[in-house]
Amino acid sequence: MSIYLGTHGKVELRRAFDGTDLRSVVNPSDVNVLRKRLSFDFKRGQLITGDQVEITSTNGAALSFFNSYSKTAIKRFINVDALGGIRFYTTFANAINGGAANAETLATPGSNIPIRVIVQNADYRVVAQVNGFELNTQKEVIDTTVLSDEFRSQISSIMSGSGNMSCFWEYTGETVKDVPQYLLQLVLRTKVGSQFSARFYLKSNNHNPSGIAANANDEIWYEFEGVLTSCALQFNPSSAVQFTADFVTTGEIRLNVQLEGTEELLQEDSSTLRLDQDSAAKLLLESSDV
Repeated sequence: MSIYLGTHGKVELRRAFDGTDLRSVVNPSDVNVLRKRLSFDFKRGQLITGDQVEITSTNGAALSFFNSYSKTAIKRFINVDALGGIRFYTTFANAINGGAANAETLATPGSNIPIRVIVQNADYRVVAQVNGFELNTQKEVIDTTVLSDEFRSQISSIMSGSGNMSCFWEYTGETVKDVPQYLLQLVLRTKVGSQFSARFYLKSNNHNPSGIAANANDEIWYEFEGVLTSCALQFNPSSAVQFTADFVTTGEIRLNVQLEGTEELLQEDSSTLRLDQDSAAKLLLESSDV
């Protein structure tokens, strides 16, 4: 019998809004062309460094505060500085690193532009420094016993879920994974909620204690959408700083089993076809045996 240890599990999150958007007006005075920085009128904490946002003008005007841009909508990763100012980037890594060097060039618009902003992250990213997680699934039971019954009768009803994850605290240094600091920021979002999509892996493709070569790339994971309900931070001088994030699920809970490798969709020159949301994301085919 193969023994699987928890040391090879992992958690992947995808950032999301709860369906609410943010609305504002970009004024010419909001744009700092020299510093490549934009000031929004949003409440602090609603947008977080690393978010991939979709900005759309609500009056059909071009988003001219992006230099030489003539369309009405754009998707970019953002970095939010200490004063709430925002810079835009084409990759997640550059957004995490921040700074003006790799930021999008901005231009002063000729007039006010009303906009709508939502988080549109397409990719799941591994959460760094996770040292444990728990997912509980519960199914409610309805009592259908009638007076003439000699034994109690019950039927299953609605499924629900809850759980938690614990992480060592880290707020910087990663350019591929999501830092745990994100969870502490996420629970503080008041206007757009603390919703997320998650994958909790029980078996990943880099762990194969069975020794069977065909099982090396197998993956088994829970997939669900949830909302953070609380974060508890433990801080004392005698141990590493860590925190626990509690959540409840908000929809279907799926236990996925991937026993076959995925095939990449290739271009004519045999290079991989990548998504415009992130240059590291590949488009995969749903394969089947013939």
